[in-house]
Amino acid sequence: MNNVTDILIENGKAGILINKKENNDWIPAFAGMTKQANGISSSFHSPQLITINNLKKSFGKNLVLKGIDLELTGGMVVAIMGPNGSGKTTLLKSVLGLVKPDSGEIYVKDIHVNGNSEYRRHIGYMPQNSCFPENLRVKEVIAMLKDVWGKPKGEAYKAYDEELIEKLNIGEFQNKQIGTLSGGTKQRVSSAAAFLFNQEIIILDEPTAGLDPVAAEIVKQKITDEKNKGKLVIITSHVISEVEELADRVIFLLEGNIHVDSKVGELISQTGELSLNKAIAKIMTDHESGSK
Repeated sequence: MNNVTDILIENGKAGILINKKENNDWIPAFAGMTKQANGISSSFHSPQLITINNLKKSFGKNLVLKGIDLELTGGMVVAIMGPNGSGKTTLLKSVLGLVKPDSGEIYVKDIHVNGNSEYRRHIGYMPQNSCFPENLRVKEVIAMLKDVWGKPKGEAYKAYDEELIEKLNIGEFQNKQIGTLSGGTKQRVSSAAAFLFNQEIIILDEPTAGLDPVAAEIVKQKITDEKNKGKLVIITSHVISEVEELADRVIFLLEGNIHVDSKVGELISQTGELSLNKAIAKIMTDHESGSK
């Protein structure tokens, strides 16, 4: 597998991403402070991991990203939020290399994403609807991932992180084929895989979707623990109470622009509300009123 660079799991399909000269990027990482958003913003101070400059993307005549400027740092949980069609999925897929922007630049730890696959080594990724090859057993999937990525090395890759393999009891069904597992059990495997390689950046799309309450709490505690180690954890979630519990910073997109970039407590305070749920509702109501 000398020419294999990554396992590609997206949109319910799994496969091997072969090393090519073409810009066929997949996994990414993120970084630090942000420039002024259109709405509410605040500053952050930590090692910078991802920088996005004037990112634009269109699908046909539909301009989905309208010049995104963003920096993300380690030691925090960042929630990317927004209504359907706001551009949040396109933004994350652009960073992951699953979507090629029309213009703008993305840097991961000062590595220019375009045409350089080295940045992938810094990112662990859990898609919302991951689907490993259904004919493989769970233990074979874990072994395949280790084989593709190689043994962790260097300061950021000191050892495999198998904590979730143990705590989510994946050993109990390691001999079962992926295709025989329930959706929630597949999510357990996907969760464990996202953290397996001790990467500095972890991107989790709806991290607790489909999990039972016990497994969800284990994953949420893992997210907090990794943040406390100085890592950057990026989540998307429609469960606003979960975002309020986990996130340090909220980036809220509307119509392809960053409308809010703020610490969670500051956002609640600045909107004059008592919870993040009500603060988000007020932001959207105010925006709709202003658009009329």
